[in-house]
Amino acid sequence: MALHLVPHDVNVAFVKWRRIYFIFSMILFVLAVGAGVTRGLNFGIDFKGGILLEVRNKSGPADISTMRRTLGALNLGEVTLQEFGQPSDVLIRVERQAGGEKAQIVAIAKIKTALGSNVDYRRTEFVGPQVGRELIWAGFWAMVLALLGILIYVWFRFEWQFSFAAILALSHDILLTLGFFAVLRLEFNLATVAALLTVAGYSINDTVVVFDRVRENLRKYKKMPLAELMNKSINQTLSRTVLTSVTTLLAIIALVVFGGQVIRDFSLALVWGVVIGTYSSICLAVPILLYFNLRRDGTVPQNVKDAASG
Repeated sequence: MALHLVPHDVNVAFVKWRRIYFIFSMILFVLAVGAGVTRGLNFGIDFKGGILLEVRNKSGPADISTMRRTLGALNLGEVTLQEFGQPSDVLIRVERQAGGEKAQIVAIAKIKTALGSNVDYRRTEFVGPQVGRELIWAGFWAMVLALLGILIYVWFRFEWQFSFAAILALSHDILLTLGFFAVLRLEFNLATVAALLTVAGYSINDTVVVFDRVRENLRKYKKMPLAELMNKSINQTLSRTVLTSVTTLLAIIALVVFGGQVIRDFSLALVWGVVIGTYSSICLAVPILLYFNLRRDGTVPQNVKDAASG
């Protein structure tokens, strides 16, 4: 028996309530920008530089509180410890020390002396400030080039109106995901950049599926008002969109619950991205098309004012 999360004859008036969606998204956008300006992103060692050690306690579960007090007495600045994977595994982050590479080596030696021989050092890394700045710019250009590639792809597959609507919805998803990180103070690192690119890919996939149905219906229903046609297109693809989102979320939630602390922020970003990406594909991307000069069957322009008033 086939699984149907959404009835075949569903007819939700998504387009009718588009102004409410626009206002809601604008509120979220303002909150995201406000959080980014006032709180900023919690950059990880990948971007701001510092020392990262992955250790395993030989005698069993690690006593993180004791380790925290021991390392705190070394006067190395901000030191954070978190359990990940097994109870005996601990991830130690230490802020970058003043004095260049030699100062970092001295700090690592102090940490190893303080922790003694009861731990195994599975990973020791140091990221300098110059590398951090380069990684920030690399992450920025990765996002810009991804958006540009999506813009060109959708432009060639559909028309320029679809392309700009997709980029507006996609930018909405990425900015709100960045705001999500700023509000919750989740660590923003290279894995987060990968999460943002994954969210962008997922969101555009959902959007293209709905756009494909809109284009098909534009050729099929030449006299149907645009607002009604687009609402019909959303409802026709709603079952597929919801089923894809639910199955994706089940897999990601499993990562959140069982994946451990190391990938927790990455997994949370994906959960938020899938939810907000599904919302934008249904409630933003297609309604935005009403305000562009769409063409029926590629030849007859549709007046923008008439479309938007539908």
